[in-house]
Amino acid sequence: MSKRSRNVLIAILIVAALLRFFGLGRGDTVNDEVLYAFRGLGMIDFDEAPYQTTPLEWFDPLAHPGAVTPWWVYVSFHDHPPLVFAVQHVFLAIFGDNTIAFRLPSSIAGVMSVYLLFLIGRKLFSEKAGLFSAFGYAITLNGVYISRTGLQEAHLIFFLLLAFYVFLQGLENKKYFIWLGVLIGLGGLVKYNFFIALPVFFAYLALFKRSVFRLREFWIGALLAIIVFSPVIVYNTELYRAVGHFDFQLSHMFGQEHPEWQVQPGKEIGTLGKRLTDILPRLIATHSWLFLALVAMSLAIFCYSFIKKPRAHLQEKTVVALTLAFLFVLIMLIGPAYRFLTMLTPFFALVVGFALAHMQEKIRGRVVYAVLSGAVIIACFEIFYSYNNQIAYYPTGPIPWMASKVRNENYNWGYNELEEYLTKEFAGKMPLLTFDTKYQFLENIRNGALQDGTHRGLRREPFLIVYGGNIDDGAKLWVFERRLVYKAWPILKMNDYYAYLNERGNDYFDRSGFKKQYFIYATNSVPDAVFRSTVAGLTPTPIKNQRGDIAFLVYKREL
Repeated sequence: MSKRSRNVLIAILIVAALLRFFGLGRGDTVNDEVLYAFRGLGMIDFDEAPYQTTPLEWFDPLAHPGAVTPWWVYVSFHDHPPLVFAVQHVFLAIFGDNTIAFRLPSSIAGVMSVYLLFLIGRKLFSEKAGLFSAFGYAITLNGVYISRTGLQEAHLIFFLLLAFYVFLQGLENKKYFIWLGVLIGLGGLVKYNFFIALPVFFAYLALFKRSVFRLREFWIGALLAIIVFSPVIVYNTELYRAVGHFDFQLSHMFGQEHPEWQVQPGKEIGTLGKRLTDILPRLIATHSWLFLALVAMSLAIFCYSFIKKPRAHLQEKTVVALTLAFLFVLIMLIGPAYRFLTMLTPFFALVVGFALAHMQEKIRGRVVYAVLSGAVIIACFEIFYSYNNQIAYYPTGPIPWMASKVRNENYNWGYNELEEYLTKEFAGKMPLLTFDTKYQFLENIRNGALQDGTHRGLRREPFLIVYGGNIDDGAKLWVFERRLVYKAWPILKMNDYYAYLNERGNDYFDRSGFKKQYFIYATNSVPDAVFRSTVAGLTPTPIKNQRGDIAFLVYKREL
């Protein structure tokens, strides 16, 4: 690698890091990232989902007297493999239970994915193709978006690309197939979607390298893949023995009956026709129009190269084509959700890198300067587009030319500001009074939180927190339920608060000793008469979002 190329690569990685790390805490916790971070915080398979309960709840001795919690419920999770939860658990333990902590692993994986794409592009085509590919993925919106949220896909893409690279290495050095087996096991522990790599690898080997199937290293790698993935195998085996079906994902895949999961969020993907018609609008929603135009042009050049020079880089182009084809099939099976489409983006960038390197070889004379100027303009626009839609608090310009719908995945509604307010309000404090819990594992967490607070010398406060209004479920889980479960703060929904008062008297909580009561209401809904009478005479503290709009009103009552 030349010094010049090394410097270019370093610059690309710096740009990738800036777009992924700068302002990482921006964007509210309103998507599925909360479902992972909430459970990763304590490594418990529980997230307050009444219509998708978990084995940890089914076998809890407090909720079901006489039941014994089996050991295997701690090996995996009911809806996903455990690796991303475990990674987030480590980061949350080190950096504290905050938004940056559970997003940071995704950002790190995102930057590493940019580097891996360079290695893959260089190995398949040329050093220039690798640099073009890495730069395209470093700056394009979908690559930036998925690296700035605590979803599984950033981890998934990293392991996909790493396995892809190690597979290519294995074609030259058979020892790499042993490491490929380990990576396949780890990738499976990230998310089942990783296994789409297997038909790609097998199809390529069947076409070009059938001798690999006779290698000892290949079968050692296969054995290691099973061993590394064994926690999920054990979990599903024991789950099937206990209740007659596999976990949430596998039971859906195999059409098994599961009375515990009658509501299946994420599985309402519509007909095949609807999925086909949805894919283009959702690609537009998650990529800049300029990048998609570049992808379309590059795919045309990529396909034409098969016809024009069928033997040139045939094997290399085939492995990319197989990957795109199988990923498209996978997305048609699971639905073109925004986060699933991110799996296509690095391979789009790889095709763009191939096409740009191919075009550069053909350019001569003064045309070079015109093309170079155009490339700089395109790159600047792409960086702006990613910044405008993922780092800026609110994007400027019309959709899709300047702004993108994917911004709604972590829009700044004002939940981060509410989180900041509560963090400051409860700093150095712990609850004097708590609520009993339904499950033994929650009792254990509560008792542990109280013991930890006492050990740290936190001041006990007789707080009660009541919240109401139209509050996003994800934000509710992170801002309120996290404090209820992991900090033992007594927190109630407004309707539950009313129910207690109706059943036990209007002064029930006053009599119970809650001397400091917080009433938090989202301003996007109109409070009812009962709430207005509850907070009558109290002066609210407004919580404003970054645009200056009042998102929440906090009323404090001290007895």
